[in-house]
Amino acid sequence: MSAKRGLVIVNTGPGKGKTTAALGTAVRASGQGLRVLMLQFIKGGSRYGELDGAKHLPGVEIRPLGLGLVMPGQDRSAHQAEARAAWAECLRVVSAAEHDLIILDEICVAVHFGFVSAQEVVELINSKPPEMHLILTGRNCPEEVMAAADTVTVMEEVKHHFAAGVKAQAGIEF
Repeated sequence: MSAKRGLVIVNTGPGKGKTTAALGTAVRASGQGLRVLMLQFIKGGSRYGELDGAKHLPGVEIRPLGLGLVMPGQDRSAHQAEARAAWAECLRVVSAAEHDLIILDEICVAVHFGFVSAQEVVELINSKPPEMHLILTGRNCPEEVMAAADTVTVMEEVKHHFAAGVKAQAGIEF
């Protein structure tokens, strides 16, 4: 078995639970005394339950750096500018190595929209401090990013309450 090292974990796919799984790992890491930072690439502009919940977890910080949902047909230039600023912050915090676990929430969506390149993400994975854990979330994770990861989980939607007309629930979706 290999010596302890920082892992790269990808939570992707069309199903629910990618960010939720990352937050579960953040809870576990907090319980082990690890320093955790979540950078949210798309989320922003709205209040999400995890922002208040993280305040109760020692060593866990969440920074929403995006503008929120990217709508079809919408001018994406403002979203791209925010994602590029979030990417600069990501590079800064990874190189500072002040956290044991960094979660890049919705980074795969930022890559899918062309705000950040898959090559940039792979370079970050390859250059991170060896003991640092990274979790990348979001739909449409590129193959090259998945190939660079240690663990990849694809969330598959089998059934979702939205299809039955049930609206998003506080504490479950946000």
